[in-house]
Amino acid sequence: MSQKQIELARRPQGIPVMDDFRIKETEIPEAKNGEVLVKTLYVSVDPYMRGRMQDTKSYVEPFPLDKVITGGVIGEVISAKGDKLKKGDIVLGRLGWQEYSAVREDNLQKIDPSLAPVTAFLGILGMTGLTAYFGLLDIGQPKAGETVVVSGAAGAVGSAVGQIAKIKGARVVGIAGSDEKTAYLKEKLGFDEAINYKTTENMASALEQACPDGVDVYFDNVGGTISDAVFPLLNKFARIPVCGAISSYNVKSAEDDMGPRVQTALIKTSALMKGFVVNDYRDRFPEGTKQLAEWVKSGQLQYEETITEGFERIPEAFLGLFEGKNLGKQLIKVADSDNA
Repeated sequence: MSQKQIELARRPQGIPVMDDFRIKETEIPEAKNGEVLVKTLYVSVDPYMRGRMQDTKSYVEPFPLDKVITGGVIGEVISAKGDKLKKGDIVLGRLGWQEYSAVREDNLQKIDPSLAPVTAFLGILGMTGLTAYFGLLDIGQPKAGETVVVSGAAGAVGSAVGQIAKIKGARVVGIAGSDEKTAYLKEKLGFDEAINYKTTENMASALEQACPDGVDVYFDNVGGTISDAVFPLLNKFARIPVCGAISSYNVKSAEDDMGPRVQTALIKTSALMKGFVVNDYRDRFPEGTKQLAEWVKSGQLQYEETITEGFERIPEAFLGLFEGKNLGKQLIKVADSDNA
């Protein structure tokens, strides 16, 4: 029997396009000793994947050309040749963009569907939730009464950051790309202010009005001109967790991503600016997952998912990330569980 899989056909120049991907058919693999055969149910697409499509040095190896792209996947075990997992188990892993994967048991995490919808383990209880949790609390360290600004605030990470900051008693200002998203941030998630950067002519002025007491924590998901507008508002000893720079992921050269220098602002305010990736905190994942689950259960932490259906629409959903089409976590539903 055959299955579909998606390869990186060429390295994108600027904004990725559909021709950068290749859908092909191949045989469904067989599980060997110590492996299980996993049917893909849901695939996660995330902005960081754009960086892996470039052949440049980074914190993780680039995706190789003409090979299956990998990412977060929720799947179901349909055959097992080990002693830890059994048929019907729902698992989480970093697997290929393909309909079936033969995987060593040790490379998978069994998840309990009774704790939360399985998709939550690719979002609020998975990488994105943990990114928000550790980036904000370990680096940002918001205190009651402080002002926290979040860019990319309606995305999976940003929306969690803002809510956690509210739990800690901070005043929260979110920056997003549509009136629908800013209304969602204020009306459903409880952000104090929200700015639509696409319709705001003067971001510096808008931020100054939204942050009359300055900025104590800036959780940066986008970089670029939005971040340039935040830096002059930094308070003494401000903290800046740098999670992403989506504004620069698709530029064709370094010259296209030039902006004001940040050093003077950091020196004047004795601010801390620190980049991070979630795997820096791998040893503390159980702590983060436990707390996030408690906040979700209590209703203090809400989340949204944008779910696109159909395996062949994975590239389309990925490209949509850079147009701001998703609200919350972007997932692709590939198949139903056999036990549904």
